[in-house]
Formats: sequence, C-alpha cells, structure tokens
Amino acid sequence: MTWGTELWDQFENLDKHTQWGIDFLERYAKFVKERLEIEQTYAKQLRNLVKKYCPKRSKDDEPRFSSCMSFYSILNELNDYAGQREVVAEEMGHNVYGELMRYSQDLKSERKHHLQEGRKAQQYLDQCWKHMDNSKKKFERECKEAEKSQISYDRLDNDINATKSEVEKAKSQLYLRTHSADESKNEYAAQLQNFNGEQWKHFNVAIPQIFKNLQDMDERRTVKLGETYRNFAEVERRVVPIISKCLEGMVTAAKAVDQRKDSAIVVESFKSGFEPPGDFPFEDYSQNLSRTGSDNTISTPKNEGVVKPDPKHSISKAAKNKLWLFGKKPKAPSLEDFSHLPPEQRRKRLQARIDELSKELQKEVDQRDALNKMKDVYEKNPQMGDPQSLQPKISETMCNMEKLRSEIHKNEVSLPNDPSQEHRSPPHQPDPRQAHQPDPRQAHQPDEFDDEFDNDDPLPVLGHCKALYSFDGQNEGTLLMKEDDVLYIIEEDKGDGWTRARKQSGEEGYVPTSYVEIAMEKNSKGAVTYI
Repeated sequence: MTWGTELWDQFENLDKHTQWGIDFLERYAKFVKERLEIEQTYAKQLRNLVKKYCPKRSKDDEPRFSSCMSFYSILNELNDYAGQREVVAEEMGHNVYGELMRYSQDLKSERKHHLQEGRKAQQYLDQCWKHMDNSKKKFERECKEAEKSQISYDRLDNDINATKSEVEKAKSQLYLRTHSADESKNEYAAQLQNFNGEQWKHFNVAIPQIFKNLQDMDERRTVKLGETYRNFAEVERRVVPIISKCLEGMVTAAKAVDQRKDSAIVVESFKSGFEPPGDFPFEDYSQNLSRTGSDNTISTPKNEGVVKPDPKHSISKAAKNKLWLFGKKPKAPSLEDFSHLPPEQRRKRLQARIDELSKELQKEVDQRDALNKMKDVYEKNPQMGDPQSLQPKISETMCNMEKLRSEIHKNEVSLPNDPSQEHRSPPHQPDPRQAHQPDPRQAHQPDEFDDEFDNDDPLPVLGHCKALYSFDGQNEGTLLMKEDDVLYIIEEDKGDGWTRARKQSGEEGYVPTSYVEIAMEKNSKGAVTYI
C-alpha cells in the first residue's frame, strides 16, 4: 500500500528527529558536567595555592608588616573567591546538569511510549486491511465459482441428452454457489465498511494525536534547553556580587600597604638602645721625653699639659662589640636575664616575660579563690565533701603564687627603664579578701611617685571601670573608692596588680586591679576588651 509506506517514512523521520533532540540535550548536559568539573578543579587548585602560601605559624611568627598583612588578606579573599567557584560548580551540578539528566530520562520514556502507540495504531490498521482484503478475495472466488455453476447449469438445461437428475444437481450446485457468493459479498461489505472507518480514525484522529504529542514533547525539550541556558548564566551571575567584594577586598588590602609603618616596625624591632660612641681622646706619648736647653722651648712639667684618657670615653672591648651596624656581630651566650641583648631588645624580652608570668599568677589567684569558695561550701555542707581534702591543693597554689611573685619581682628589678616613657613599677597585686591593704609605694621612692601626679598634663582616658569592692585608699598615691563607683582608666595594670584611675572630680590614684571590673575603649575593629 502506498499510503502505508508514506506513513512509515514519516514515523521514521520523527523517530530520527526526536532521537537527535535527546542526543543534543545529553550533549549539552555533558558540556555542563565538564564545565563544573573545571570549576571544581579550579577551586581546589586555588585552595591548595592559598594553603601553600599561608602556612601554619606560631604566635611569635605572626606578620606585623603592612605588606605581609595585606598579602594574607589577599589570600583570605582568594580563599573566599575559591569558595564561590565551588558554589558555581555545586549549583551547576544540581540545577543544570542534574535537571538535564532527569529530563533526558523522562524524554526517552515519553518518546518510546508515543512511538509504540503509533506502531500499534499502524499494526491495527494493517490488520483491518488484511481482514478486508481476505473477505474481498473470498468474495471474488465465490463469485467465480457461482459463475461456473451458472454456466454448467445453463449447458445441462439446454442439453436434450442430459438427464433430469443431472439438471437438478447442477441447479442445486448453482443455488449453493450463489448463496455462498451472497454471504461473501455481505462479509466483504462489512469488512470494507469497518476498514474504512478504522482508516478514517487512523489518519484523522490517532496519527495526528501521536504526531501532536511528539511535537509537544520536542517543543518542551527546546523550552527546557532555553531554561537551562538561562540557569547556566544565572548561576554565574548570582556569585558576581560576592566575587566583586572579594576583589574589592584585595584592592583595599593593596591600599593598606604603608611603607612608613613597616619601616617604623623594623626600627622598633631592631633598635639596640646604644648611645653613639664618644670622641677618641688624644693620648700624648711624648710626656716622658726630656727636653734640652738648646731646644729653645719651655719644658713641660711632668704632670702638666698631659691629656689623660677620659674613663667615660675610653673604648673598651665591650664598647667595641656594640659597633654591629655594618661589622660582624659578636656571638654571645643566650643568658636567662637577656643581658647579652642590646638594652631595648632586653627590655622588650623582660617585659614580655613579666606579662606572661603575670597571666600565670592571675590564673593561680583565680584557682586559689575557687578552692577557697569550694572549701567554704564544704564547711557549710559537710555532706558534699571534706574541706581538709582541699588544703593540700590550696597550699600548692599559694606556693606557686609566691614563686611567680618572686620571679616577677626578679624580672622587674632587671628591667631597664624605657627611655621613651619613664613610668613607675606599681607594687604587687593585693588580695581583695585580705583585711589589710598593702602599701602601693613599697617598690618606689616618694619623690618619684609624687612627680607623676604633679604632672600638669592629664593622661588620656583608656577606658572605664566599676568598683567591685570598697577600697579605703589610706596609703599615699592610692585612690579611695566605694563599691559600684565608676572610674576612668588612665594607666593599665603593668602586671603588678595596680591600675591607675581617675574620678569624675579629677582626683587620680592607684586602685587594686582585682577590686574593679575594667572595660577598655573600643579598638580599631570595634571590639571591647574586658579584664
């Protein structure tokens, strides 16, 4: 049948086109997959690069130069940038690649269903046509047999020699053939009518509907491709503002590089504190030579006119060792009191050790207070524990506190004065639970202490504090305060337990650090330091 061949060709064309559409969709999905793999690899390499150039370092090795700080800020921004590339890869994998693969499977199932429906419709129509064609052929055969029976009957009926039985038999055969031909005719007519109806339904209802379903499927595939194209771009667009902030952070870090600040840090780190050497004195080696009268010169008395070396300006071996700027620095043993270092470096090292010991002392004080509180609880409630069991630990803590205080005092004695800021060393930290108050001037001369308070220029306010306990301030240089009084901080605790404060009335003095709750002013990052 010509119409069957043409219809089959159309199905073949649609089969090829829909398969091409699915192949193209999967090809785009493969492109997205390779793109997100590139993003993942790029992000991983960026993170490895940041990790390589930002190694783990101790607290002492923290960068202080603005150029180093800017570089590490750039590394942090680059690490955030790598995170955004990972976000791009993740969203591409979920919103684009994953969606395409799921939709591709749905398209394959739908396409297979529509093509099977078309084949079933075609097979059913072919079956109807075969039934109709068989009934037609049967009707044709029956008609030919009936014609033969008619010719045989007419020949015997006209033959005078034929017997009556032969004529009757031919007549009966003609009747049977004619009846079979009529039945075949009716069957053929019915099959033909049925085939024509099914053919009309096939070409006007079933096939157009299948073609329309395939068309809708292909159009939806095209729309889905457009959506994924847009999502592909939107994923990138959503991270652009954050990436811009990362780049702005890099620019800000670059602007933060300050060459003068770095130079000041170098000077502060390596200045020795040595004074420039004095002039070399003239040493007269001719004083022991005798003068004759014919020299027409006045002899110089033995002990007159001789320039003696000034012991203050004599260049000793130790002084020569100070000339380190362009010469070879002498090797010196590393001593516990850092006496082998230049004065400025020695002062810094000793001050750092004092600060560290003060922190350890504060920990021991807190531990002692906690043990005392626990002991009081045990004494009031014996069922909770034995108070005497805490005594060894309290004694050990007190011993540690005395050792630390002794070590702090030894380092304070060795601490040289800071030429840029002369300040007194306050006494040791008092205990707020002791009935008596220590004399805050026990480590100072009265005139040195009074000179600080006689200064006409008021010290700047560093913060404020709130009194936790009352303090009588009976000793000279201390400040009287009551519980819940608010004072201004004008000098921080130097590690000895005393803080210099000022009342709102202007009166200044030292108060025990453990008696107050201190809040320093906000630093550059906006944080508040509580002590």
